Amino acid sequence: MFKFEKLDIWKRAIEYADDIYVLTRSFPKEERFGRINQLRRSTVSISSNIAEGTSRSSDADLARFIEIAYGSLLESVSELVIAQKQQFLDEEDFQRTYESAESLSKMLSGFRRTLKKNSEPTALSSKPK
Repeated sequence: MFKFEKLDIWKRAIEYADDIYVLTRSFPKEERFGRINQLRRSTVSISSNIAEGTSRSSDADLARFIEIAYGSLLESVSELVIAQKQQFLDEEDFQRTYESAESLSKMLSGFRRTLKKNSEPTALSSKPK
């Protein structure tokens, strides 16, 4: 098992991507290279960046990949809003997916904050010798 597979945040990102794949199956076929493609790519990018970040050698490096994952999440939310305005999904599906994105957003933000805190130099290590 890879390190990232043990992370709840990665598992949650996979669930979110799976939900988006199911949701976009009902979009109009002409959106295959539009909203469907953009939504799917942005959501897959979330878990991919979490996984790639775990291969890095420091918490600061991982935090940067979490920031990128967060950006992909926000991209997916923007795409969802457009899809809802175009009536590709109903209000119930939109709200459920939006709330799922909010939950994942909080997880990503909290994880990033923890990583940043862990990578900050301590008072002892930052004093000149």
